[in-house]
Amino acid sequence: MKIKSVRAVYPNYKYTVPSWRTHLWQIVVRIETTTGQIGWGYGGGGKAAVEIVNGHFAEILMGKSFDSISDISDLWDFLYTASIPYGRKGVAIMALSGVDLALFDALGKAEMKPVANLLNGSTKDRMRCYATGPDTDYYAGLGFTAQKFPFQWQGDESEAAGVAVAEKARSVLGKDAEVMFDVYMTWDSEITLRMHEALKHVGIHWYEDILTPDDLEELGDLRTKIRPVNMAGGEHEFTAHGFVDIARTNAYDIWQPDITWCGGITAGLRIMDLAKLNNTEVVPHRGAEPWGLHLIAATECADFAEILPGVRGGDSDDLWIGAPEADDGYIRIKDEPGFAVKLNEDLL
Repeated sequence: MKIKSVRAVYPNYKYTVPSWRTHLWQIVVRIETTTGQIGWGYGGGGKAAVEIVNGHFAEILMGKSFDSISDISDLWDFLYTASIPYGRKGVAIMALSGVDLALFDALGKAEMKPVANLLNGSTKDRMRCYATGPDTDYYAGLGFTAQKFPFQWQGDESEAAGVAVAEKARSVLGKDAEVMFDVYMTWDSEITLRMHEALKHVGIHWYEDILTPDDLEELGDLRTKIRPVNMAGGEHEFTAHGFVDIARTNAYDIWQPDITWCGGITAGLRIMDLAKLNNTEVVPHRGAEPWGLHLIAATECADFAEILPGVRGGDSDDLWIGAPEADDGYIRIKDEPGFAVKLNEDLL
């Protein structure tokens, strides 16, 4: 089959966090094939990425053939090479992610297989989820046994606040629960060691995004000082090329590529190959979304999928109709072709 059209749009979000996400949040990519399949993809980069997809990428993809995973891999390399002058990381790769995922969705529909079954004939039956957000009681009521706190350092008073939320999670979720912190690049090495000491009695599974993704050498050094707590990160890295540097510096115990940002399923598979060579665990960022979930189901990714339930009574933009939902802390892919989701056109 051949590519008949490529089109990206930026949804009319109503509930994005007022930050870079206001203008640079997720894009929708639609690819139509000459055999009638419509493939839907989800990329990053917002309005800037829409320009890349609708301009450069659409222009050079028209009429290209793809009938296998190998063909999609070749198209990925074609787009990556063509965008090197302005790409390699960041918005261009976020745009490429959306195209890659749309191609996989179209191929799955053509083959009448879920994407996970395109990748592997034997997939995980169900995957454990962890809830990211502040509402421990709400998540416990939904059946989750793992929680990650968004927790940015606000000054010395943050230490007591961090200990308090961790202690509550341990108390509410139980002694076997996993408790994690996502500090979003607001800690330094000194703060990390201070918090590590203060939280030893709780038992933390990982600290995420402690420093910036440019501080790999320092992360690698700090990683050995917080054991047995894991150092996690990688959502802000792009392609397997970027993860080579992570591997070289031993920066993280747990790699967290975002499949809608790092280059799609194609990049995810290559990152998995690199992780296996380095005996490193992979837990995709936002892994309970369909795109990462199919990769988790089909590969040696950890059986641990991130979901963002929000807070009790909170509002959200439900962009994808039919996306799998967690049940008592676990989630399954659907036995339907492609990623098995439809676009909520009310948000366009």
